[in-house]
Amino acid sequence: MQRNLIIAMLLLLLTAVARAAAADGLYLACHAGVSLASADVRDVFLGEKQFQNTVRLVPVDNVAIQTAFLERVLKMNDIKYAVTWAKKSFRDGISPPPAMANDAAVLDFIKRTPGGCGYLGADPPPDVNVVGRY
Repeated sequence: MQRNLIIAMLLLLLTAVARAAAADGLYLACHAGVSLASADVRDVFLGEKQFQNTVRLVPVDNVAIQTAFLERVLKMNDIKYAVTWAKKSFRDGISPPPAMANDAAVLDFIKRTPGGCGYLGADPPPDVNVVGRY
């Protein structure tokens, strides 16, 4: 019984360390054709800015590091973000950014979607435009 408790505590500790490590590097990357100012990031992820020139901006959330992004960049928590999007969906008829499971899914989406923007926990490759590091 005591051994199982120790194993469970170690797993919890490792999970916490892994989450902290994953949130250390936080990069906002966009499709190669998109160049956002860091001041526009909040507006893009809250649906206030939907176009850059003639390109439709398509933000995407990264579930693995969403809490860190919301706290560091948007300065809000998960609940406030969800409530903000619920109001926008009802009032303006726009949908929240789709949620991707991890960096690999977000990176794939950014590369194949003109106007795609998302945040990553790992250093992005050179074929995407890094808008900011947080």
